[in-house]
Formats: sequence, C-alpha cells, structure tokens
Amino acid sequence: MLRGTPVYQYNPDSPSGEPPELYLQFWGKEHCSPGHAVGPGIRETFKIHFIHQGKGCVRIGEREYILTAGQAFLTYPHHVTYHAADVEEPWTYSWIGFYGERVLSVLSRTGLSPDMPIFAMDMQLMPSLYDRLTETLAHENSRDLRLQALMHDLLAVLIDSLPASSSGELRMSKQDAYVHRMLEFIHSHYSENISVRELAELLKLDRKYVSAMFKEAVGVPPRRYLLQYRMDKASELLLKGTYTVGEVARSVGYPDALQFSKMFKSWKGSSPRQFAKIGH
Repeated sequence: MLRGTPVYQYNPDSPSGEPPELYLQFWGKEHCSPGHAVGPGIRETFKIHFIHQGKGCVRIGEREYILTAGQAFLTYPHHVTYHAADVEEPWTYSWIGFYGERVLSVLSRTGLSPDMPIFAMDMQLMPSLYDRLTETLAHENSRDLRLQALMHDLLAVLIDSLPASSSGELRMSKQDAYVHRMLEFIHSHYSENISVRELAELLKLDRKYVSAMFKEAVGVPPRRYLLQYRMDKASELLLKGTYTVGEVARSVGYPDALQFSKMFKSWKGSSPRQFAKIGH
C-alpha cells in the first residue's frame, strides 16, 4: 500500500430492511501522508478509525486529542469532526463506517459518547479487522453473514472492554503500545523472513520479554501468530483461484513451495491445491 493512497472497500450486499438494524457500509485503510487532514466536516454514518502506526490529532467539537498507535476514535453522525496525521510520524489507520436503528442503543452500553470518543484497541480483533472484513469478499454465498458476525463481534468487544459504568477514556498501557507495534509489523512484513529477534530489536527490548508480553496480550506466541496470519493470507489468495501454489507460497514468506505445502496441510488439514479446489 503506497503512502497517501487510501484503499476503500464497500459492502456489496444491500441492507436488509430500511432502515436496517445494523449495517456495515464500508471499510478501508491508508498510510497517510505527513499532515494529511480530513475535515472539519460531518458524516451521515458512524465511523471508527483504528490507528496502527504513527500519530495524529483528532478534534471533535471543542475537544482535541493527540492519538498514537493502538488507539481508536469513534465519530458520530452530524458531529463536526477534524483529524490530521502528524507531520513527522504520520499515522496509518483503518476504518469502518456503519449505521442502523440499533447502533445508538448498543453504544449506550459502552462508555463511548460524542464527548468521550477515544478508546484503546483490543489485541484480538481490531488490529486485523480490515483484513478479516476484506477476506469475507471471497465467500460470496456467506459474505453477508460473515460481515454481520464481525460487526457483532466488534460491538461485543466494545461493550466488554469499555462498559457504560467506566469513567473516562480507556487508556493504553506502554505494554499495549508495544504489542500493537508488533502486530502492525507482522501484518506489514509477513511476506518477509521476519523473526522474534527483529521484533525485539524494533522495540529495543529483550527477546524473551517480547515473546512473553505478546503471548499474554494476544493469547499465542509471536511465532504462532505469524504462522496463523500467513496461513490465513494464503487461504485468501488460494480461494481467488488465480495464483499458483508457488506464487502464494512466496507471497506469504515461503521461498520453498514444498515447505509451504507441508505447513499449509498441517495447519488447514488439506493441501493448497485441494483447498483451492473445494473452496473451504
């Protein structure tokens, strides 16, 4: 993804019912150029931005926030909003836009509001939500259910992690910031020969400490997370039906197609060719 070139995805399925209860309208991602600004302006939908790298400022009404990787912000319809990437460390963020009759009632079960729109991203869903949403496009027959399921998962995470009884924004710890940097590094460099040592060097921390911190936050060690991410990306490419096994292997960090095939079968239960043929 080139800096300054946003990627937009739109839900190809029309909402069921008008107005719908909950409808994901679009999602996207951008490596912003230095100082790139949006607004001031208003929107017709709810929109959440998830910050993966860098930093920037957000102004909603009279309040201004400086946000960094691992944080997110929610904008409400018809509220004037402005946000801009930092000049020296411009952010990379992804976003989703959604609306529906149930949205306000669901958000009322969280600590979020137009006056408190900032929150810390979780480690399980939000860092990879853009990829997960995009992967649903390969499943035409079940795409609507997969998109709806991810939206429900996201809202459930918000309710659980930021309940209405909480006071103030959910602040991110230094350890959380480290983990988000590692996740974004993996998501950006999974096609390369990366290692835990590189993650440790990135953060200037001990390798064993990095592995333990990552596992505690994400639930699996960095190596296993990288493997899982590579196999999920490989599955996405195979389902397109336009790439050879060798091309897929090299695209997810395996120069040796045979080694990739063995790993893929042990992970998914079928060979890459079988997987592509039967369209798991």
